[in-house]
Amino acid sequence: MSEIEVRPYAPADRAAVRELFERAGEGTPSGSIWGHPESEAAVYLMPYVEHAPETLLVALLDGEMVGYLAGCVDSSRFPSESARMTHAIRTYRLFLRPGPLAFFARAALDTVRCALRREPVPGDFTDPRWPAHLHINLVPRARGVGAGAALMRRWLDHLRAVESPGCHLQTLVENTRAVRFFARMGFEKHGPTPVVPGLRHHGRPVHQQTMVWSP
Repeated sequence: MSEIEVRPYAPADRAAVRELFERAGEGTPSGSIWGHPESEAAVYLMPYVEHAPETLLVALLDGEMVGYLAGCVDSSRFPSESARMTHAIRTYRLFLRPGPLAFFARAALDTVRCALRREPVPGDFTDPRWPAHLHINLVPRARGVGAGAALMRRWLDHLRAVESPGCHLQTLVENTRAVRFFARMGFEKHGPTPVVPGLRHHGRPVHQQTMVWSP
């Protein structure tokens, strides 16, 4: 029987967590976003390593690091996703790279279509009822064996301990496995499910699903 361990992130884990970022999410609709892992990590992982390492958790399966949970107790005190995205675009000159350029061109067209149809578009989530947020990533071999649930339980226990009023996360409607998993962990669907500008899975647009949890 496999042994699962969840422990706090340590500075010595930095390279392993960064390498894990590129493998985690493989096979899911959000496995790769605009095709430039370094800048994607600069938006969705490294800010947690740099600004909130005390809430970063790692999961080990039989001694091998197979997943992590990056969280923030108070999103208002953390750089917003839009600010992180803007910084990555400038730092890595993404508009000069063919793959990211194609993504952002699609994103611009999707945004225009949504505006013409008066449909909502994704944005930074701000609601005092659910100020905490999280990102969780697992390599394929760690899915379905309890590693994700162990990470989530550790995180939710921490939120209870600090008396957080609640937590939100954002996944994709099309990632049905993730939606079911978060529902089992006590999260509920919340709000509209807008198209995620630029993102495609099997050539089709995908939709953002916000989910919330209260202790």
